[in-house]
Amino acid sequence: MWELSFKNENPEWKKWDAPYFEHKTMTYEEFLTGKDKIIAQDDYWSILVDGELIGTISYYWEHQPSLWLEMGIVIYEPNYWSGGYGTTALTMWINHLFNEMPLVRVGYTTWSGNARMIKVGEKLGMTMEARLRKVRYWNGTYYDSIRMGILREEWDAIKSL
Repeated sequence: MWELSFKNENPEWKKWDAPYFEHKTMTYEEFLTGKDKIIAQDDYWSILVDGELIGTISYYWEHQPSLWLEMGIVIYEPNYWSGGYGTTALTMWINHLFNEMPLVRVGYTTWSGNARMIKVGEKLGMTMEARLRKVRYWNGTYYDSIRMGILREEWDAIKSL
């Protein structure tokens, strides 16, 4: 996990995962010191393909008292992009979240520069709930912030098809 996510200063995946936020590397020793915050946690899981770590999937509380949960995903290795791995992982994660928590909605936020992330939301039956225009600035260009979401009843209806 350290090699994929924290070792390199400019990893390829960071060009798509909120590149307008600074990416901070850390030494292996620093990673080991803080690993308990990410390893074996309910809100942060690994994505494995044939036993190989290819990404992570997580959730965080936007507002826990109202059960407003947001999720995120990173597929680190470019050779696993556009191969359905993200769609499969998100499908399993959404099922898990709705099965384990009394949630009404699950969603995520991305940016208009990440067309693959918008497309996976559409494939999953999510709705583009918000588009905040030109609020993400990166590499001399303004992009929109995109919020995708799906309600439990919508998810249940899709699963029953």
